[in-house]
Amino acid sequence: MRFFNTESPIRPDDHYHILPLDRVDLEELLGLVRDERYFGLHAPRQTGKTSVLLALRDLLNACGDHRCVYINVEPAQAARENVAEAMRVTLYQLASEEQATLGSRVLADIWPDALQGAGPLGALQASLERWCMAEPKPLVLLIDEIDTLVGDTLLSVLRQLRAGYPGRPARFPQSVVLCGVRDVRDYRIHSTAQNALVLGGSAFNVKSKSMRLGDFTEAETRALLAQHTEETGQVFTEAALELILTRSAGQPWLVNALCREACFESGAGRDRSRAITEADIVDAQERLILARVTHLDDLAHKLREERVRRVIEPILTGAAVSAWSTEDVAYVHDLGLVALEDDGTPRIANPIYAEVVPRHLNHAVQMGLPQRTAWYVDADGGLDVDGLIAAFQTFFREHSEHWVQRFEQYHEAGPQLLLQAHLQRIVNGGGRLEREYALGRGRVDLLILWPQGGRTRKFVVECKVLRKDAERTIADGLAQTRGYMDRCGAEAGHLIVFDRAPDRTWEEKLFRLDGPAGPTGAPITVWGM
Repeated sequence: MRFFNTESPIRPDDHYHILPLDRVDLEELLGLVRDERYFGLHAPRQTGKTSVLLALRDLLNACGDHRCVYINVEPAQAARENVAEAMRVTLYQLASEEQATLGSRVLADIWPDALQGAGPLGALQASLERWCMAEPKPLVLLIDEIDTLVGDTLLSVLRQLRAGYPGRPARFPQSVVLCGVRDVRDYRIHSTAQNALVLGGSAFNVKSKSMRLGDFTEAETRALLAQHTEETGQVFTEAALELILTRSAGQPWLVNALCREACFESGAGRDRSRAITEADIVDAQERLILARVTHLDDLAHKLREERVRRVIEPILTGAAVSAWSTEDVAYVHDLGLVALEDDGTPRIANPIYAEVVPRHLNHAVQMGLPQRTAWYVDADGGLDVDGLIAAFQTFFREHSEHWVQRFEQYHEAGPQLLLQAHLQRIVNGGGRLEREYALGRGRVDLLILWPQGGRTRKFVVECKVLRKDAERTIADGLAQTRGYMDRCGAEAGHLIVFDRAPDRTWEEKLFRLDGPAGPTGAPITVWGM
């Protein structure tokens, strides 16, 4: 039986899959190889890059016009900037791949002498030159995980490939593909030997193009899920399909992980006689987040980097002004943390990452908060949202200065993150908290979903920071809250205004007002903090 794959390049006999070469412009890709181009392929981790490279290798070798070898250079990362050791590992790996893929041992007989004669700074170039001259057909080289190499090791590989480029195809590979998370043009490489920062574009200026592997389209996602239905008879309800599409935004690992969790890891989901429902997908998402699976944890770990913070923090606060550079945005986009609107404005890439980011940042804080769900649930199972926010208001006055500092670099987003930690700790006991961020809107939208009596009750919590006069801020916030309530069908709304002015007293900052009702007569409460 096949299954949804989350760990490795696809194996068609074992995994539901979309044909890798159907996800790229194959005509363009083959044209670049035919025209003797060196080019890049990049995309976020666990998007399917390696599967594409392996499929391209097999296609080129099957066509018979080229000899194509794939290599993953990640093992050389452990050598760091020990160029000699990194070259030894890389050349040995490349010779092993030649034997496994092509059944020949040309490079195995070449590279030890090349390493000794040309030295680590010339061994790759010398080995490839002698290998290509011994081959009856042009060689194509696919190099995966190129951006895992470090400092002078990476510079040496790039510069040797550039130096050999004029000799192609008789004395050097006809085409080379460099594959990694980032486009080689954007590499910022610190050379210890030169005590300088070297740009990847200058170290490898023979690259003609860079291709980016995208997420699954809606059609591809539906086709992937249909393979499970065809093989097992288990269907996905349309609501479940729509939720997978919206929550994952087509990110390949997320699509596969949600479905694997719902269909194979869940006891109920393994019953093939029942359909996979929207509730199954919601449960699968929560289990993935709470388990801190490697894909999500690795992504969240990047939040510690300053260039990531410069992009993510303004999104978390809805700020109208940011201090990032275009290079910062490109880096975070390449990581897959953000997607770009048509005008280039970044947003969190998908709703699951929008959950992971704040929950990673406030995890330690959330665990330290004293509140418990039982304090805010009445005898009928209803959630006392008014009491929940009032308690937070009291807590914020007494402890905010101390607790906000726990968010390390994310001090500007500290109040919003602290509120979310407070709500998350309570809502986790039976409901769900959903978030929406949008740069430049000056707010963060939160939606509490609480099941009670066979229905789901909805409460909107809107967060704003006081940046102008209070009357204008509240008026804008009320309009935004009413709009969000109308879109969500919420029964009540709460507008929270954080006043961070150091010269104002808590008596001035703290208040509670009954605002005008929402579009359906639903009440709105305004809270000052």
